[in-house]
Amino acid sequence: MTYRCFELDPTAERDIQDNMYEKLSKKYGMTIDQAKANTQNVVQMARKAGLEFNIDTVVLTNTFDAHRLTMFAKTKGLMKEMTERLLRAYFTDSRHIGDHAVLAELAEEVGLNREESEKVLAGNEFADEVRADEQMAQQYRITGVPFFLINKKYALSGAQPTEMLVQALQKIIAEDEITVPNDKDGMICDDDGCEIPKK
Repeated sequence: MTYRCFELDPTAERDIQDNMYEKLSKKYGMTIDQAKANTQNVVQMARKAGLEFNIDTVVLTNTFDAHRLTMFAKTKGLMKEMTERLLRAYFTDSRHIGDHAVLAELAEEVGLNREESEKVLAGNEFADEVRADEQMAQQYRITGVPFFLINKKYALSGAQPTEMLVQALQKIIAEDEITVPNDKDGMICDDDGCEIPKK
């Protein structure tokens, strides 16, 4: 699985005074109580998956630099670890993942060199890579997360129960299955070309 960059609000400021409920209330024209009720569904789904979401204390911020840091981590083979640490920092630990000092600390925790991470954050490295992912999302008309794109043609959107994901994967595997006749004398072809079996 490959993680891709996607910002829910690219125009967000680094420091935001609103809490999650106030932000949702303003964005969708709902009351604070309605916003709390809506997020409880997500919290309960997370809990069933063994995750702790502390929505009351989430620190809203612009995530572009966090995405750039993730792309840096990808070059070191640590994209999965960095992504998962950022998600935990945001949803569970209520850390400010727009703050460069916090990001450098999290990067060090997953095994990245802190000084290199700070240098990346201070500059503009990996901005093009983040934007390329976001442009790809636009091409696929992706407007929210989570969104799973499988084999570049099957899509699952929204927080889905595990059983639903398994069923979808089984269906995709069945539909994409290629039946090859048992021809021992036929050519064998792959991405590197074709080979005629020796007799």
